[in-house]
Amino acid sequence: MDEFLSATIRGLAQGSLYTLLGLGFVIIYKGTRVVNFAQPVLMIFGAYFTSYFVITIGLSFWLGVVAAVLTTAVIAAVTERVALRPMVGEQPFSAAMVTVGVLIALQVVANDLIGLELRQLGDPWGLSQFRPGGVAIFHRDLAALVITAAVVAAMAAFFKLSRVGLALRAASFDQEAALAQGVPVGRMFGLSWAISGGLASLAGLLVGAGGAGIDQNTTFFALKALPAIILGGLDSIPGAVVGGLAIGLAETYTKVYQPEHFAWAGGNFDQVVPYLVMLLVLLVRPYGLFGTKEVERV
Repeated sequence: MDEFLSATIRGLAQGSLYTLLGLGFVIIYKGTRVVNFAQPVLMIFGAYFTSYFVITIGLSFWLGVVAAVLTTAVIAAVTERVALRPMVGEQPFSAAMVTVGVLIALQVVANDLIGLELRQLGDPWGLSQFRPGGVAIFHRDLAALVITAAVVAAMAAFFKLSRVGLALRAASFDQEAALAQGVPVGRMFGLSWAISGGLASLAGLLVGAGGAGIDQNTTFFALKALPAIILGGLDSIPGAVVGGLAIGLAETYTKVYQPEHFAWAGGNFDQVVPYLVMLLVLLVRPYGLFGTKEVERV
């Protein structure tokens, strides 16, 4: 039982990282109908700048985190203005391909910044843990759960209560109607990218926490957020939360129990599980658990 509870907490913590990344995907998709494949490299930039501000410059950890989030948000907003704004009115597939190009270009820059060595972030958690009732809970997992819960609550309040949040929702629902009501849709696009960049930065911080660090291959972690948003629904913020946690639990349970019960599947099978879930969802419910079912009349 203790093993199951420990695995559940680790799975929820892992899923919370996918949730942060998935929220970034969903916010941009809701506003622009474009899947932002550059989200993984924004995560890398967030982790790198956390390391730069905390380790290289010597800022306090939390001040360095704030500086990294703001820096990554600015990079994301500038990227949208330079690379994506000219694509307004074009087919979503074409714009999505532009984000792939942005991913490749920014990945080259990120690799040069990170270098060949593992880069630490100077996080305050390390590998410390406590064991209430024999259940192992790592401080980094608890931090991931608390930070993600706070971010989700803040995002919900922002979209429901603030004027800017309402403007973002209006722009995502109907761009022409929003323009008619005086909503600066172009600015809303840039803001959605900035928010997405900030969320990716927090995810990068948590991915590299606990002494794990980051290197040039850390980008591939963020790709597992795609199965999460496919499961939850590309245009659903609650779906990003549910999908992220579900994928995290599925991956962790597989890692813990598969070697004992399904050893024939081979090693590292847990890395395949998110994509198997994605394929099954696409076959059965392609718009996800909470996504909007699009109806086309012929």
